[in-house]
Amino acid sequence: MTWRLKGSVEKVLPWFIPLLLLIGWQTLSWMGTIPERILPAPTQIIVAAYELMGTGELYDHMSISLGRALAGFLIGGIIGFLFGLFNGIFRFADLLFDTSIQMLRNIPHLALIPLVILWFGIGETSKVFLVALGVLFPVYINTYHGIKSVDKKLIEMGKAYGLKGKELFFHVILPGAMSSILVGIRFSLGVMWLTLIVAETISAQTGIGYMAMNAREFMQMDVIVLSIVIYALFGKLSDVIARYFEGKLLKWDR
Repeated sequence: MTWRLKGSVEKVLPWFIPLLLLIGWQTLSWMGTIPERILPAPTQIIVAAYELMGTGELYDHMSISLGRALAGFLIGGIIGFLFGLFNGIFRFADLLFDTSIQMLRNIPHLALIPLVILWFGIGETSKVFLVALGVLFPVYINTYHGIKSVDKKLIEMGKAYGLKGKELFFHVILPGAMSSILVGIRFSLGVMWLTLIVAETISAQTGIGYMAMNAREFMQMDVIVLSIVIYALFGKLSDVIARYFEGKLLKWDR
């Protein structure tokens, strides 16, 4: 019984502060302390979401933004993972690529937006490219660090047991680096949404960011705040999924 109670508390506790803030926000809006033109009440935002869902507009914008985010994350994540893998394992690849990647990593990728628009226009390619670029470096640096940080004694022990090549990699090196790799993935998920927000508010004709900028033109504060809330919920959902896989993949390390 105590174990069940503890489990319930652990599930509810992370939502305590957001729920408290939501109640306070609604109460202050009812009292008139927070003017509607500054920040609409949560109930108004729910009504705006319901209306946009009724027209299908909200679903369209959300699905487009989600598609861009996933495409950029997969492209940037796979490239970053492979570079981190090869540079971490092979000395020649490390010497050849790491310096160039580190130089590119220190260029703020959002500063490239004007250049990316000139290259790709304001279509889907530019947004996916920016998201992929933002995701690439956190995944790369954490994969690279994870591979390099694997205990050399574990590798020697694996070799002593006859492991080599592919078996050594999958049974010793990759599990040893997995914790660092997953940290990179969780960090890159935050960068993914941050990049998409900026890309969609600057150069887009569809998506959640475009919906927010379009609402700004008509002073629809409820739609603007709704867009921010959707980004926050997507970010939380991404982190929950990442933590779920982290628990599964690192079960052996508990």
